[in-house]
Amino acid sequence: MRRNLMQRLPIILALMLSLLPLQAQEKTSTTTTPVRMAVTVRALQDNKRMPDVNREDVIVKQGKERLQVTGWTPVGGDKAPLDLFILLDDAAHPSLGSQFGDLRSFINSLPANTSVGVGYMRNGTVQVAQNLTNDHERAARAIRLPLASSGAFGSPYLSVIDLMKRWPENSSRREIVMITDGIDRFRSEPRYRGLRSISPDVDSASVVAQRTGTMIHTIFTRGVGRRGSNFWEITNGQNSMAKLSDATGGESFFLGTHNAVSFRPYLESLQRSLDNRYLLEFNAVPGNKAGLKNVKLATEVAGVELDSADSVWVRAR
Repeated sequence: MRRNLMQRLPIILALMLSLLPLQAQEKTSTTTTPVRMAVTVRALQDNKRMPDVNREDVIVKQGKERLQVTGWTPVGGDKAPLDLFILLDDAAHPSLGSQFGDLRSFINSLPANTSVGVGYMRNGTVQVAQNLTNDHERAARAIRLPLASSGAFGSPYLSVIDLMKRWPENSSRREIVMITDGIDRFRSEPRYRGLRSISPDVDSASVVAQRTGTMIHTIFTRGVGRRGSNFWEITNGQNSMAKLSDATGGESFFLGTHNAVSFRPYLESLQRSLDNRYLLEFNAVPGNKAGLKNVKLATEVAGVELDSADSVWVRAR
């Protein structure tokens, strides 16, 4: 009997080894979840030709694990539909009106498959002046002077959360341009003051944006009132704006603590980013609960960087 067992042992081992690839494949298929996120390919030097970045050039890591990239599709310009909301802070100084020519020109220059909405941040909500529309001239006409008042609950971060929660469901990508001083007047109490203080609603807005795949860009403009001219409040507001944009893969524009002479350079930079968007698809490792998972993007292509949100929403295992 022992001799028969020894003769059969190589056959048993061969059978076990043949099952290992199948088991590994089954484990991989059950422990990864397909996800997608918008990515901007950005040239590291101005006035340089944008190098080609292909799917095999994109590196995605979740922790130390490199993930499988399954899709890399250009969606910039007129290649794919986009929903873009322009949000203006009603606490902004009326001098913001001098920028309306550049802002309207930017809206009218967008591709026909970009839907544009216009809203005003006030009382912790968004008062929609124009719902998303492909009629760009109509959207441009909806822009008005701010009321120069924040209302009772003046927080641009609560306002943007309100908009994202009310956003109509569709398959288009979502992006927001917030024009504000970034000051959270609702929470600007003495205990929150100081250079290192950032409104807690920034993180809340960031989580909602990353969960819904919304990219948020911010443009600084001076606000009204005592807080709108206070160096500490302005600096905290700009830090909050920069943090929100960076976490969601967007851009933040400001020139010190002063208003820009023109928004045109900001909007031209934003337009270049819109033209170089890609839809990245990859297989992420889920947890026991659905939630945000941090990912890092890189490429070995010289002269470019890949900008995206810090995290992607992953369904539960």
